[in-house]
Amino acid sequence: IPFMKSDPTVAVIRLQGVIAGGARGALNDQSLAPVIEKAFARGKPVAVALEVNSPGGSPVQSSLIGSRIRRLAEEKEIPVIAFVEDVAASGGYWLAAAADEIFADPSSVVGSIGVISAGFGVHEFMARQGVERRVYTAGKSKSMLDPFRPENEDDIARLNRLLGQLHDTFINQVKTSRGEKLADNPDLFTGEIWVGQNAVDVGLADNVGHLIPVMKERFGDQVKFRRYDPRRPLLTPLGAE
Repeated sequence: IPFMKSDPTVAVIRLQGVIAGGARGALNDQSLAPVIEKAFARGKPVAVALEVNSPGGSPVQSSLIGSRIRRLAEEKEIPVIAFVEDVAASGGYWLAAAADEIFADPSSVVGSIGVISAGFGVHEFMARQGVERRVYTAGKSKSMLDPFRPENEDDIARLNRLLGQLHDTFINQVKTSRGEKLADNPDLFTGEIWVGQNAVDVGLADNVGHLIPVMKERFGDQVKFRRYDPRRPLLTPLGAE
């Protein structure tokens, strides 16, 4: 209604699950783009709150989602506040770091700023079973880290270079987002994790608190919450995959 003052509204985006491109039910930029765009565009929210509960996943999708949130926050001049639930680790922390402020529960797991690559090796087992692996490639690096062959020092060195590049990108992102809030702690970028208040102490979070009471304290008891969640596939509630 014209000339009537409306109650302040906080748009709430839930970011829960593993971060992976194209995977059903996972967090990725393609599925979240319309949700994020709508949260910033609908009405004039006084803030956008992120409910983060993710152990991480794809660094590319983490970057795309985080960049989209930051771009809209700056274009619309709307503050973004993240609230960590069980965990914001690795890529999950990348999403939380897209916010201007980060709150955590006293038991929230926060951090794990690192990169991991895991695999397995079964060449000895196959040899004992009399199975011979045959692979033909054009390009000497096309069969890097083949789990059916013994490890190759050149492959390991190449993988470590790739992991180092990804780690540097992650570190730069966190430093850009958190700036002087970060403590001078040698373990900050080693993949270490912190819980609750300890995450605040090292600068990975700003305070301990929960969404509704923090927003009411900041915007008044009449603040309203408008939730935006990714759409689930129609058959998911019926147990279909």
